[in-house]
Parts: sequence; structure tokens; C-alpha cells
Amino acid sequence: MSAGAIARDLLTKLLDAGNKHAAGARARAPALTATHLKPYSELRSWHHKQECDETFQAARDAGAVTLQRDKLNPKDGLVERIDLVDIQTLARFLRRSTYADQLAQTVALLEPLKADFPAIQEVIGRWTSMAKVRGLGPQDALAWIDAAKTIRACAARSQDAIAAPVREFSARLFQDSKRIETLTAQLDVLLSGSVEESPRAAAQVWQELGLFREEYPVLLAGNVHIARARSTGLIDAPYMGLPAATIRGVTSSITEVITIENKTTFHSEAKRRQDDEALLIYTAGMPSPTWRAMYGRLLTSLPPNTPIYHWGDVDEGGFRIASTIAAVANDAGFPLQPYRMSPEDVPLEMRVSATARTLERIQHFASAAGWSELGQAMREAQFVAEQEALDR
Repeated sequence: MSAGAIARDLLTKLLDAGNKHAAGARARAPALTATHLKPYSELRSWHHKQECDETFQAARDAGAVTLQRDKLNPKDGLVERIDLVDIQTLARFLRRSTYADQLAQTVALLEPLKADFPAIQEVIGRWTSMAKVRGLGPQDALAWIDAAKTIRACAARSQDAIAAPVREFSARLFQDSKRIETLTAQLDVLLSGSVEESPRAAAQVWQELGLFREEYPVLLAGNVHIARARSTGLIDAPYMGLPAATIRGVTSSITEVITIENKTTFHSEAKRRQDDEALLIYTAGMPSPTWRAMYGRLLTSLPPNTPIYHWGDVDEGGFRIASTIAAVANDAGFPLQPYRMSPEDVPLEMRVSATARTLERIQHFASAAGWSELGQAMREAQFVAEQEALDR
């Protein structure tokens, strides 16, 4: 690295410190001390030191910084401290933008998304304090715009449309077959509506949109007959996988329907209840549009007094999934009921403390599912838990 580049690199670090100070992420006044300036002070060549000095002096003359030299040689000695005077001037000197300017430009770009995607405001709030969201900062604004475009394009498809391969859909939408795969983090945040939700696997995010890299069948269990596009028959033991689009309805009497969010729980329940006249359906996390259409067809084939349950994680994601399934059940004329999702169902050792924001969102989604009392109970309980932790 040339001496001039060393000097500019040091001034860039001072700019970064100034950005953090301006954002409230750093309390100390921005300065480069002797420790920071070692790459300069340890230069062996006097000419290289002089080249650095010229860069520092130019920044000082521009009004961006002040310099303190060796007290024993205040005129020609080494620079021992550089203090930031004006962050905008330093940014211009370095031909860079301040973090505040970058953020302002990003906010302007993302403003049109706020109405449809409230999580954008949370993202901007994190960026304001220079925290990143899933490793992403304001420089990634265009990716958030493309993520929103993807969600809107998927929502515009018919609910009965067959799930689409993610790369084919991406190629049609962006003329880039891999673009959507690079947007998984942004898609996850926008779909969940919160920056606090735990990251999901890419396949789960795409599934919610009705996209897939490898399509999976719907898993069903129980002593129940299912009508399909070409045949009708009994679900095999302990469970059976069928393409969602081929499932038409239930043709035998059943005692209840239980949707189950997690695979481990589904498999254990399928083995335990394979001979019961109860229909168990694995949602694979947040169900896809194709799954939801299939679920609606199954429900409309049932007697109106059939109990309909959902068993999911006792956390924000679990209740968000429940609210989505409840909307389909309500459209089919059935109230969705929670199954083993009450605070008292969770063993003390499996409870994990939750933030106030998470509890607020749990209550919101529980109310959307028609479970206002459960939402209030969860808010008062102040914890979350995964479905696998619940006693069976």
C-alpha cells in the first residue's frame, strides 16, 4: 500500500468513527490516536512519512480535521493525533458519503414500500443506530425493493396456481434465474413482518411464496379416505405424501382435523394416531399457497360441525402461521382452535423469555387467528417455546 493510500485509509477509519458517533453508536469523540496511527508512524522512509503528512495537512486545510504533532517537535514532528472537526467535509475530501447521507437516500428509496411492508420501518430503525439486519445495511436498498417486487408478483398469482420453480420464476421476473435466491434474507423479514424473527431456511421462505427448488408432497395421516384427482383411497400407515394439487377432499367420517407445524411432531403423532379417524396434516412451517388451496378444499368437504385444530410453535412464527391457516379455515366456514399451544402446556424448563415486541406480535397474530384470550395469556406469560418441547 502506498503512503498516500495509508493516509487515506486512516482518514477513512476516522470517518467511520464519525459516522458511529453521529448515529449514537459511539460515545467518544472521533479521533485517531497514536495507536491508530501506527501504520503511519512505523513507516521507515522519511519521504513516505512526508507523503502521509501532505494528505493529513490537506484534510486539515479543508477544515475536516485538526492535527497534533510531537510536542518536542510541533512543527515538523510526527502527527500523534487527528481529531474530526466536520464529518461532511471529511467525507467530501475522501470522495465518500457519510452514513447519514447514505441512510437518507435509502429511506427515500424504500419509502413507497412502508405501506405494504411495515417491517421496512423496523429495518430503517436498526440502520439508524448503525445496526445491521441479517448482515445487511443501507447499501442493500435495491435488494429490498426487489424482494418486495417478488412478494407482490407471487401474491398476484392465482391461489390455485401450481407452485413454480424458483429459478424459472426468477428468470421471468428479473431476467436473472438466481436473483430471488439472493433475496432470501430480505424476503424472510418482509414476510414475517419483523426483524426479530429467527431466520428460516431458504426453502421455507420460498414455500410461503409458492416457489420451490424441489417440490415436496403434502404429508397426511389418519384412518381417513381422501379423494384425489384420479383415485380415492385410505391414507397409508403411518402417513402418506400426496401432491397438494391432486387432493380434492375427504370421503369418510372423521372426528377432527389437526394441522401440525413441525415435522418431528407430525411423525410422532402420525405413528400414534394412524388408526384414529382424525386427519393430521403437516404444514411444513408456513404453508404455501398451493397447500392453503388444498386445505380449503379438504375443509369444504367436511360436515360443518367438524372440530378444526392447529398445533404449532408457541412463538411469534407459530402464531403467524396459525393466523394464516385460520384465515383459510374461516373462509371455509370453520373456526380454527389452538391445540396444546397454551402457556400451561409448556414445561417450565422449556420456556424461553421473550421481548415485549415479540409478545406484542404474538398477541396480534393470536387475535388474527381468533384466539384473543390465548394471545393475552401469552403476553402475560412472557415466554416462547418450540412445538417439540410440549408434552404429548
